[in-house]
Amino acid sequence: MKTLIKVDVSEAPEKHDVLHNRWHPDIPMVATVNPGDEFRVECVDWTGGQIKNDESAHDIKVVDLTKVHYLSGPIGVRGAEPGDLMVVDILDVGVIPSFDWGFTGLFARENGGGFLVDHYPDARKACWDFHGIYTSSRHIPHVEFAGIMHPGLIGCLPSQPLLDTWNTRERKLFATNPTRTPPLCALPSPETAHMGRMSGAAAKKAAAEGARTVPPREHGGNCDINTLTRGSKVYFPVYVPGGGLSMGDIHFSQGDGEITFCGAIEMAGYLDIRVNLIKGGVAKYGVLNPIFQTSPMEPRYSKHLVFEGISVDEGGNQHYLDPHVSYRMACLNAIAYMKKFGFTGEQAYAILGTAPVEGRISGIVDIPNACATLYLPTEIFDFDITPGADGPKAFKNTTDLSKAD
Repeated sequence: MKTLIKVDVSEAPEKHDVLHNRWHPDIPMVATVNPGDEFRVECVDWTGGQIKNDESAHDIKVVDLTKVHYLSGPIGVRGAEPGDLMVVDILDVGVIPSFDWGFTGLFARENGGGFLVDHYPDARKACWDFHGIYTSSRHIPHVEFAGIMHPGLIGCLPSQPLLDTWNTRERKLFATNPTRTPPLCALPSPETAHMGRMSGAAAKKAAAEGARTVPPREHGGNCDINTLTRGSKVYFPVYVPGGGLSMGDIHFSQGDGEITFCGAIEMAGYLDIRVNLIKGGVAKYGVLNPIFQTSPMEPRYSKHLVFEGISVDEGGNQHYLDPHVSYRMACLNAIAYMKKFGFTGEQAYAILGTAPVEGRISGIVDIPNACATLYLPTEIFDFDITPGADGPKAFKNTTDLSKAD
C-alpha cells in the first residue's frame, strides 16, 4: 500500500504541513489522487502528542483543546466537484509501531468535562496496551476486549457559504450563554490554528474564521461512529473542487457516545482507503449528511447486560421525551451496578467510554419518558458479572485511573 501522507509522532504537529486543525475551504491540498486509487494515510493522535503514557493525569487536566483535532490532509480527488459524492472505502485501520499504546481521559469540568461531568468533575487517565486486536489497561483490572479501530473524524472541506453558516449559527448559540463552563460550542480560535500549507496574510485571515474540528457537521467531521471501521464505506458530500478529504482522531475502540469526552482509546494510527466519485450524487440521493455502509469486520459479543434509563434525572425531575437524560441515566445505572463488583466509579465510567458498548434509543413516543438502553457485553470481564441469588462478589481493587498532580 502506497503511503500518501506520513507523519512523525515524535515531532510537534505544527512542524507537519500535511496536518491542519481547522476547517476552511482555502486550505491547500497536500496530495491529489485519481478515482479508484488506494493509499495509506498516517495520523497523529488527536491532541498532537500532548498526552503521555505515564501515571499522572496532569496532562489531561491541562491539555490545550483549542489545538485539536490534528487532521491529515486535505487530499484532492481529480474530477470531484461540488454536488458530487466522494465514496471512501476504509480498507484497513492500524497502529503506528512507534505509538503502540492508547489513552482515555476523564476531562476536568473546567476543560470541557464529559457526559457525566456532574458526577466525575476531575481529570483522570487510563493508559491501554495493545495485544493484536485486544486491549487491556493497567488502570482497569479484569477487563480485556477486542477493539473496533476507526477514525473518529473524517470529512471533506466546507465551501465558504457552508463555513459562514456554521459560524453564524454557532455564534448565535454561544451568545445565549457566553460564560458557560463547558462552553456551548467551540468558536474559532486563531491563536492556535494550524492551517497546513497556508502562510502569511491568507493563513491569518483563514485562521480567524476557520471552524473548529470539535463537532460533527454536514460534511462529516467528528462523528465518532465506532462501527466506521475497516470494511465500511462512506459517501461524503463534496463542497469544493477536489473535495479535500481529511481524517484523524484514530480510536482503537470506543463505546457508543464516547461519553467521557476523551472517551475512546485514543491513538496515532493509519488508514488504508480507496476513493471514488458519484457525479451529482448529492442531488440524486438527497444527501444532507454523509451516509455510510457498515462493515462485516467487528467484534461479535453475544451476551449483554442491558441497562435502561428514562427521562427522569438524578434529582427525580421529570423531563419530556428527553433521550439525553435517558441515556445519561442508563450510563449511571450501569456504573452503579459495576461498582458493586469492585470497580471504582471512574473505572466503570472509562469502561463505558472505551469498550464495545452499544447505546440505543429504544422508545421515543411513550410520553413523558423516552427509554434509552445501554448494552454492556459481559464477555469483556474475566469473571461473572451477571446477577445471581448470592449477590455480587466484589474483587479486591488495588488500582484506579491516574489522577492529576
